[in-house]
Amino acid sequence: MNYREAKEILDDLVPLDDSFFEKIAEDIEAMEEIIQTIMEDDTLKIVETIPQKDIKNLQGRSVRLDVLCKNNENKYYNVEIQIADNDNHVKRVRYNASCITANITSTGAHFEDVPDIYVIYISKFDLFQAGRTIYHVEPVIQETGVKIDNGLHEIYVNTAVDDKTEIAELMKCFLQTKIDSTRFSRFQKRVNYLKENKEGVKIMCEAIENYALKKLVDAADNLIENYNFTEEEACKVQNITVEEYRDFKRKNSVLC
Repeated sequence: MNYREAKEILDDLVPLDDSFFEKIAEDIEAMEEIIQTIMEDDTLKIVETIPQKDIKNLQGRSVRLDVLCKNNENKYYNVEIQIADNDNHVKRVRYNASCITANITSTGAHFEDVPDIYVIYISKFDLFQAGRTIYHVEPVIQETGVKIDNGLHEIYVNTAVDDKTEIAELMKCFLQTKIDSTRFSRFQKRVNYLKENKEGVKIMCEAIENYALKKLVDAADNLIENYNFTEEEACKVQNITVEEYRDFKRKNSVLC
């Protein structure tokens, strides 16, 4: 893919697009600004981001995370992007969180030391249909109404509802091909770099090609996991080599 072809594709991409968000997520400052806004905490500091990684459970089923961030207090933030309303999203969050927990917890660690996880699920639709931009889901004792802190915090945010808050303004940016709001300067800077800077466009060119390969690998995985295809058979159907398939899995996998 050449520069002109990449630019034509890039002009139409918005941060809610998977391949674009993956590269935005590599920028710690941009992700910190996004998470600070959603958490409503300007003191929160992100020290590491891990975009687009496959995590496997003990049965071998993999889940692909959009981005996993770590702050300076050893708390983790899994930011997920979801456009299509074609899944049980709440159970998906539960499954992702369990895989992350197993992956980040040291063998033999006391349960008290299991790190806190915040799953921030950004969707193009209002999942709970209650007319809010953001929903916080926490476990509650039904008999007393007391909240229980088990270290898992589920936060659902959407771009469908504009409740005139700062979070809603941030969500508007996820739908824009060019971010107009100067309120989110670090987010805006990263988007502009990937769309306008020559080196940024080169990064996106590689990302778009990698995303196309990801789709083929995901389709091959589906054949292997659900239809008992061998690697060779699945790769042949998807018109990729076994070497391309294995190399992609190796570069994008973390075992939990």
